[in-house]
Amino acid sequence: MGINIRAFYEEAEGASCNGMRKKVLRAHVEDVTGLESILEKDLMVPMEEARKALDDWESFSERNSLDLDSEYVYIGSLKKADKPALEPLAKEVCTGWTDMEKLSEEDRKKVLDVADETLTGWDMLSFDDMNSICARCPLSWDKGRGCIGAFGPDNSLLPSIAAKHGCPIVASVPDRVESGEALSLEETADLVKECAVLREKLPEEGKMMVRRYSGPVDRMEAAAKACVSEKCRMCFF
Repeated sequence: MGINIRAFYEEAEGASCNGMRKKVLRAHVEDVTGLESILEKDLMVPMEEARKALDDWESFSERNSLDLDSEYVYIGSLKKADKPALEPLAKEVCTGWTDMEKLSEEDRKKVLDVADETLTGWDMLSFDDMNSICARCPLSWDKGRGCIGAFGPDNSLLPSIAAKHGCPIVASVPDRVESGEALSLEETADLVKECAVLREKLPEEGKMMVRRYSGPVDRMEAAAKACVSEKCRMCFF
């Protein structure tokens, strides 16, 4: 298994994704009782009922790419020419989902209090849009790829090398992974100094150690500097 580095983007005011991650756009509730009037509804036909109503079920299901494990056929997902065949059998069923931006503050609270799933503005983005936003973010320490990246394998010798050269934060990485303890802001600043020490001391450990651990040191330093700049913590996991 590997160890990763994560910046606490949720603590960084300058993180490009923060506003979108905090804004809930859609929510789902399992028990719709009492909320029917503010939840979305779809026209549906029970799968077995739809199967019995059609002569050429196989062609119909293939043409409309139906999920045969579903309980219902959703009228809205059918091709336009196929909708009339099932519309007379359709009933309006509450989906459990709602567009949070269309609700009053009171109704938003009702939904969020019982929601089993939510989708934020960040969740609704395409991967291309996410990558584009990450690339421009001041907290994107991993060469524009985001604020999470690799430290190295869990059997890395870097912590023991760090202990040998008086770098207690890097030496504590395995213990922090196990405990889930994050670095404080002060420790994050100290990590920048430890990376400078390790870069200087690695040649004493031999060329193999330089080749193997220069990358992890560079990544730790980049993450720590970004977190210091944006005043947020970081962790290893």
